[in-house]
Amino acid sequence: MSNESVGKTLVVAFSVCLVCAIVVSSAAVALRPLQNANIEIDIQTNILAAAGLLDESMPVSEQFESVQVRAVDLNTGRFTDAIDPASYDYLKAAKNTSLSSSFADLGTTDIAKLGRRENYAVVYLLDDAQGQLDKVILPVRGYGLWSTMQGFLALEEDLSTVAGIGFFAHGETPGLGGEIDNPNWKAQWINKEAFENEELVLRVIKGVLPAGAPGAESTVDGLSGATLTTVGVDNLIKFWLGEDGFRPFLDNLKAGEV
Repeated sequence: MSNESVGKTLVVAFSVCLVCAIVVSSAAVALRPLQNANIEIDIQTNILAAAGLLDESMPVSEQFESVQVRAVDLNTGRFTDAIDPASYDYLKAAKNTSLSSSFADLGTTDIAKLGRRENYAVVYLLDDAQGQLDKVILPVRGYGLWSTMQGFLALEEDLSTVAGIGFFAHGETPGLGGEIDNPNWKAQWINKEAFENEELVLRVIKGVLPAGAPGAESTVDGLSGATLTTVGVDNLIKFWLGEDGFRPFLDNLKAGEV
């Protein structure tokens, strides 16, 4: 084979690779708006589902029109205009030292294994027909056995009764920790009490607590065979409903001081 033939082959191969790369890059750029729109719809779907509001017969975007999207300063527990809720990425913010706090600075233990806690969060509020607060949906996350579980916790208008919970991203073991997606397990959360006499009492236990037992109104049964995932969910609830999570915001919202 001549050097000229080898050279032509390499030129043709390079040209084909270049054309393919341009086509793939162009397609990725062209599809990005559609991908972003699908991501937004997916998040909205999970928010509505966590609050028990999702109606499969209606467009998600139409249902979401009644939801208020607000930014909250986690350090003050008050609404803020410091960030744009539409473009804010809490995972990126948690890795940015200017937009997050270390747990040493917060003076607390990283029980949810977050690494750092972002200084701002995006919350979702829904009013009733009379314009009164009906539900608040809070983003929550924490580490389980294999992954960071990301989801939403919804509270009723009293800011204590759980309306629902759902996780939209995790890598827990299917059939074990992955049962956090099981509708029957998620149904346990509905109407559980998060606070009693100003104290956080909502918990997820290892095992099963019989109905009617003391504390049953604020206890969720654990996942069978998934102790570390169960502990992870319990810890993320403790953190995000605690003083370094959304507790100051919930207290301010209840007092009308946000």
